Amino acid sequence: MFAKVKSPVFIDSLKLELTTPVDTSLKAILRDDKGCVCSTLEATMPVKNNEVIWRGLNNLPYGVYTLELTQGEDEMKMRLVKRV
Repeated sequence: MFAKVKSPVFIDSLKLELTTPVDTSLKAILRDDKGCVCSTLEATMPVKNNEVIWRGLNNLPYGVYTLELTQGEDEMKMRLVKRV
């Protein structure tokens, strides 16, 4: 695992903590429970304090999402919940 999310529940932003920072880019895709892409983020490494804050998620509907992270050749997925 090259990153972790501070909390699996979010409201309007996600804070990603990179556990293995390298000089590559980080790509994140947030998909709804139907698999549709709701939001994307690309960040260039290195980042300050090994953290990336993904803002602007306030307009997404409440529900369950899948976060797909890609850094170089590494990929990971995790389930998240947007709440009130």
